[in-house]
Amino acid sequence: MNKLDPLSDVLRSVRLRGSVFFHVSCRDEWSAWAPPSQELGPAVMPGADHVIEYHLFVKGSGWVAVEGEPPLRLSAGDIVMLPHGDAHVVSSAPGVSPAQEGDWLTRMRDDPKPIPISYRGGAFAAGESLPTEDASAVILCGFIACDLKPFNPLIDALPRLLHLPAAGVGAWVAPVLEQAAQECGAQRAGGAALLQRVSEMVFVDAVKRYLDALPEQSQGWLGALRDRQVGRALSLMHGDPAQPWTLEELGRRVGLSRSALHERFVALVGMPPMQYLTQWRLQCGARLLSEGHTVVASIAQQVGYESEAAFSRAFKRATGLPPAAWRRAQALSS
Repeated sequence: MNKLDPLSDVLRSVRLRGSVFFHVSCRDEWSAWAPPSQELGPAVMPGADHVIEYHLFVKGSGWVAVEGEPPLRLSAGDIVMLPHGDAHVVSSAPGVSPAQEGDWLTRMRDDPKPIPISYRGGAFAAGESLPTEDASAVILCGFIACDLKPFNPLIDALPRLLHLPAAGVGAWVAPVLEQAAQECGAQRAGGAALLQRVSEMVFVDAVKRYLDALPEQSQGWLGALRDRQVGRALSLMHGDPAQPWTLEELGRRVGLSRSALHERFVALVGMPPMQYLTQWRLQCGARLLSEGHTVVASIAQQVGYESEAAFSRAFKRATGLPPAAWRRAQALSS
């Protein structure tokens, strides 16, 4: 049996794609407003199902705020990610009104990356950078796209603001990000691809560190990975989704009764084990559809469905499209 750990399996399956970088230099009092990812996504990553933004403070400090959460202070070397795509404000201090920016992003979306942006004394300028020695804060902004459909249990398990203090960030992150931005800004061959890969690596590193720092008995999908019995059940289903698992067999394999496993799984993951298995099978099918030209009947069998018709019905319920149409749509958006 394939012994993939569920976190790695999900990260592979939801097609992480890194992209656009902004190089932001600031001085004096400054504030920038970022719209929710539903609005920002079409401009920075057309066709993406979901967009996660992150900010690395290369120099200086600042604050990041989303509605309903206390403002978060960041210092040089810190990274903050917004897994749920919330609208947010990045500023020199809480309460500073964001600068008026207009539709510059639409006009400059095809410009070489990173796009320089500056804020100075309440004024905003796109396409311009302040000299590093004159800037009180320098921020690199990146984006990561991923799939939410048919099934992505990870995003809901992450906080609205995922803060990685400099002390908790891998030592490689800041210099690699800066080097990637320089390569792309200088329009060297391969620079854009380097930015993409680095964005993805930063997200994976952030999620792993967040998981490692979770307190014992944490709820949610990530907490479930750390639970001895439920984590084992998840590993079994991810390792061989086509296996005709039953609640009785999973319980036997993890050392719990049928009812105890059901209760514990629902408490941590938020759904029964068999519902999770169904949704994960559909996600595996989506990955196979996007990766090649395997016929739908073969994919259905590979992910545990007895017939193409049963798989197609379930897939359309989850995504709104039958498998063949979904494959075509994914090919157009990639």
